Amino acid sequence: MQEPKETIMETVLRQTDMEILSKANFLPDLSAYINNLIVARFDELISLLYRLDISEPKLKLLLQQHESEDAADIIAGMILERQAEKIKSRGLFRSPGDIPEEEKW
Repeated sequence: MQEPKETIMETVLRQTDMEILSKANFLPDLSAYINNLIVARFDELISLLYRLDISEPKLKLLLQQHESEDAADIIAGMILERQAEKIKSRGLFRSPGDIPEEEKW
C-alpha cells in the first residue's frame, strides 16, 4: 500500500532549518494549497491558522491594506513568516543537549 503524499503544508511545518525555509520557494505551492482551503474547506483553513498562531488582527489588516492582492498569497506569506519566527525561537532556547549529532565532538 502506498503512503499518502505529504502536502506542501506538512513540508513547511516539518521544516526546522531557517536557511532552507528562506531559500526554498514554498510560496507558490503553499499559496495554491491555501487557495484550495479558501474555496473548498474554509473551516479547515481557520483551524490551521489558529493552530499555527497566526495573528488575526495582523491578517485582517494585511488583507485590508492589500485588497488587490490574492488573499492566499498573503496568508501563505504569513504562515512562512510564522514558521521562521518559530525556528528562531527554538534556536534561542535550545539546551546544550539539543546539539545535532554531526556537530558533537
